[in-house]
Amino acid sequence: MLRQRIITAIILLLIVAGAVTASTPWPMLALLGIMAGCALWEWWRLVWPRPLVRGGAAFLTVCMLGVASRLVVDGQPDLQWWCQMVLLPLAVLFWAVPVPWMVVRAQVPDRCPAAGLALAGGLALLATWYALAWIFVQHGAAALISLWALIWCADIAAYFTGRSLGRHKLAPRVSPGKTWEGAAGGVLAATAWLLATAVWWPDSYGALLLPRLGWPALVLVGIALAAWSIIGDLFESLLKRRAGVKDSSQLLPGHGGVYDRIDAVLPVAPAAILLLLLG
Repeated sequence: MLRQRIITAIILLLIVAGAVTASTPWPMLALLGIMAGCALWEWWRLVWPRPLVRGGAAFLTVCMLGVASRLVVDGQPDLQWWCQMVLLPLAVLFWAVPVPWMVVRAQVPDRCPAAGLALAGGLALLATWYALAWIFVQHGAAALISLWALIWCADIAAYFTGRSLGRHKLAPRVSPGKTWEGAAGGVLAATAWLLATAVWWPDSYGALLLPRLGWPALVLVGIALAAWSIIGDLFESLLKRRAGVKDSSQLLPGHGGVYDRIDAVLPVAPAAILLLLLG
């Protein structure tokens, strides 16, 4: 299992590195589209018991995002307005209100239909795709990778802090392994990353935000985004527990599914881009 996990991680890193260093944005946009389509299929796999429909819908989503990528590169005004004024705020509202409520209650309400959860997945994944595609096209690879790294810092630090210092369960009915100490370690690491990159990494996400918001607000942003990444992780755990599965799929040998790898990105990306647009 460990060998398989390492091989998959190396392959993924090589793919991302190739997309980041390409002379055009198209490899990265293609990668983001495939990532969103796979994660959407996995989300629907957890909540929607119609395999043929969800497979076809996920394929159509990837095709649609291929067309939308052209519009993002061209800066098409109608798409920008719809995504920035409607899609991103709706996604942020979804992650800010119903998701924390469900995580705290440790259950998805019985009256919430499968179609509603499927629609929420479409909203969340489309907003995430647009957020990541937009920041890459508008601000370059440094902004995208540094934003991803903020989430990785939170995840990795939370894991090791929780293992060494964890005593108090964060959400025992949703994800028994997570602790308040681990969450605090993740928030501290992500905030430190954001502040450090604002100083020494030109064109990083932190460097873009600093002149817009200033240092005190940047600290609050780091704390908020890291905390929200934990919400994304816990919500996926809730969906998997509800579906009775360990992983969202086995698309990534040794790592589970694509959604398992980007669950924390889903709430963070739309909020992060709105901060850039409104700052």
